[in-house]
Amino acid sequence: MYLLLLILLCLVLLLIFCLKPEKPSNEQVKPFYHQNFAHRGLHTRDGLVPENSLLAFRKAIQHNYGIELDLQLSKDSQLVVFHDDTLERVCGVAGRAVDYTYEELRHFPLGDTSEQIPLFSDVLSLVNGKVPLLIELKTGERNEVLCQECLRFLATYQGDYCIESFDPSIVRWFRLHAPHILRGQLSMPPHKLCKQLPQIPAFLLGNVLTNVKARPNFIAYDKTSRPLLVRLAYSLGAMRMVWTVRDTDCIRAF
Repeated sequence: MYLLLLILLCLVLLLIFCLKPEKPSNEQVKPFYHQNFAHRGLHTRDGLVPENSLLAFRKAIQHNYGIELDLQLSKDSQLVVFHDDTLERVCGVAGRAVDYTYEELRHFPLGDTSEQIPLFSDVLSLVNGKVPLLIELKTGERNEVLCQECLRFLATYQGDYCIESFDPSIVRWFRLHAPHILRGQLSMPPHKLCKQLPQIPAFLLGNVLTNVKARPNFIAYDKTSRPLLVRLAYSLGAMRMVWTVRDTDCIRAF
């Protein structure tokens, strides 16, 4: 009986160790509390203000929204702001951002507009500390370069920002190389992650058991549901964030 209780206790402690986040300081989280973020900028459904465009970011600033944006590398290792794995949906062009130099990418319009894929440096110059930034790093073949370049630009930026990623190795990189930056783990239920990941990695990430590697300060979880282990991670000190909300009932439920 005592042996069984000891085994159960060890399992519980192991689970807590795997889930435990690194609790952020009040100073780190202060700029982000009670702040709504325009997902990929304040873009419009009709496409006249394209997502992740300088125009969408200007609109967000005008309405005092924080800005969520996505970072990828171009072929020549420029940091570009673009969400999708391929260029087809937004630019009508085959291939990925990483297949083209920035000089080539800048000639692909965003939808039927004159807007183009912006450089991260251009976005930082535009925002210039006016609103906080939520920066998602997209995983790829050169994550080390992506993280290094992102940190290089942020080192001289004066505004409020935090970083996040679905890739725990990216979150871990910032934990090791820039622990002062507020960092977050993006996730969603395992059955959704199975569309992009094998079953076991999807289970681990969907239940934030990858915290053992990344030790995020916050967990940004899909608005639809939160498994028990995600709720336990919140109770252990992770800051709560949710994506992507268009209904205020989702905010209250969260």
